[in-house]
Amino acid sequence: MAALISVVIVEDDPDIAEIQRLFVEKINGFEVVGIAYNLADAKSLVSVLKPQLVLLDVYFPDGSGLSFLQQLRTEEAKSDVILITAAKDITTLQTALRGGVVDYIIKPVIFERFAEALQKYQSYWCQLNQLEQLQQTDIDQLITPAMPVETKRRVLPKGLQKPTLEKVQNVFKEPDVILNAEQVGERIGISRTTARRYLEYLVSCRQLQCSLVYGDVGRPERRYSMP
Repeated sequence: MAALISVVIVEDDPDIAEIQRLFVEKINGFEVVGIAYNLADAKSLVSVLKPQLVLLDVYFPDGSGLSFLQQLRTEEAKSDVILITAAKDITTLQTALRGGVVDYIIKPVIFERFAEALQKYQSYWCQLNQLEQLQQTDIDQLITPAMPVETKRRVLPKGLQKPTLEKVQNVFKEPDVILNAEQVGERIGISRTTARRYLEYLVSCRQLQCSLVYGDVGRPERRYSMP
């Protein structure tokens, strides 16, 4: 069973925090491990729970979420951050980006946009934690700003061929197919490494989703399926 991505919500409005919690529960692969209604509690929760993802507001009675973000980076906390705020000014966005946020959502939060942010993060996290040695295409997929999905489908990264891509896509037209890269490669006659490149491309386009399956020993196995 794939490990869940742990989430801490940092939001001073209890009603909004509860909405975010309910939103997270609707998305497979995530679990809320804590909610902080002020920055003092947020510091304690993140320090103790060490979540993989923090959903962070900006405005708090006891300070600024941007200052808290900077503190996380200064202390080299391992948590990634999605900013969820009513702030629409360029300065706040620039400060957030310099602080390394992985996404920026403006309130009021629409579930579709919220789900998109978490699923995009899940894909990023899944890919990053499985890579053994980086290739340029891996780096490009991880840190290059995302193009619209339709553009990604039309413009293939260097080294990927449309006929092979279509073969990989056809594998998942069967109902309830969940396969790893080696199994996909065996079905269409390509190596595991080559199959993984096509599979990760389809994940980046949101045509497939990946999950990590942990065995008794060794690295977790990536398995792919339709969203």
